[in-house]
Amino acid sequence: MTAHIQTDPRSNLIGSAWMIVAMAGFALEDALLKHMSAVLPIWQVLVLFGAGGAAIFAGAATWRGTRLMHPDVLSPAMKVRAVFEILGRLFYVLAIALTPLSSATVILQATPLVVVAGAALFFGETVGWRRWSAILVGMIGVVIIIQPTGDSFSILSILAILGMFGFAGRDLASRAAPATLGTEVLGFYGFLCIVIAGLAYRFWESAPMVALPINTSLHMGGAVILGTIAYASLMKAMRTGEVSAVTPFRYTRLLFGIGLGVFMFGEHLDRTMWIGSALIVASGLYILWRGRQV
Repeated sequence: MTAHIQTDPRSNLIGSAWMIVAMAGFALEDALLKHMSAVLPIWQVLVLFGAGGAAIFAGAATWRGTRLMHPDVLSPAMKVRAVFEILGRLFYVLAIALTPLSSATVILQATPLVVVAGAALFFGETVGWRRWSAILVGMIGVVIIIQPTGDSFSILSILAILGMFGFAGRDLASRAAPATLGTEVLGFYGFLCIVIAGLAYRFWESAPMVALPINTSLHMGGAVILGTIAYASLMKAMRTGEVSAVTPFRYTRLLFGIGLGVFMFGEHLDRTMWIGSALIVASGLYILWRGRQV
């Protein structure tokens, strides 16, 4: 049975509010993970964060009587989703740990552009020349931000791009995932992939486990709670009101991320950052608008 989605103005307003809550939660989660990566090995941050989130979703599934070991978990789409989830989470956490939070957050906003391009290439969805042009403009915005030919370019700038492509692949695979798998199941295995990413990165980082100070433990708990609340709020937003009405509010994450980068970590935004951000956001909003016209 297909869930009924109301499309009245009030539902759109509520859905938009849920989306803003989700984006604020994700931005705060990113800030806490960046803060903890300064005192803990990155692999340990990933493992603890993933284990905490998986435990919460496992508890939610048990409470709702949802089976976590459903046969469809082993479907090809879920296996592809897991690979991209691991890559996206690993590289994005590395990006926010090793590069400015504001620039990593901005580059992440290009994910919807890649999803639209992937939907055209892999799912045969119709994307006209106008939306292809918008995708190109958005990618130009990413290039402007990382400045590959500038003196300030660092190979670390590629981390956020790899994370962004990982999340785009995850989102595309999620569209092909069996409808029998609910939010709790997807959330559980999504956070479990973060644990796998952390364990895999341990072989590269070769850093010993560090005992958690009280403050760091509280920060980790906060990140886990914020991450699960944000994930649940995102699902709520996408199921309340029209997708085209609530999706543009994803870009509020950019505002939260830049604000936290400036005020918590003392980051500075230059002209290229503003120009690149404007191109990415404008391209994404244009694609959403064109999607309503076809």
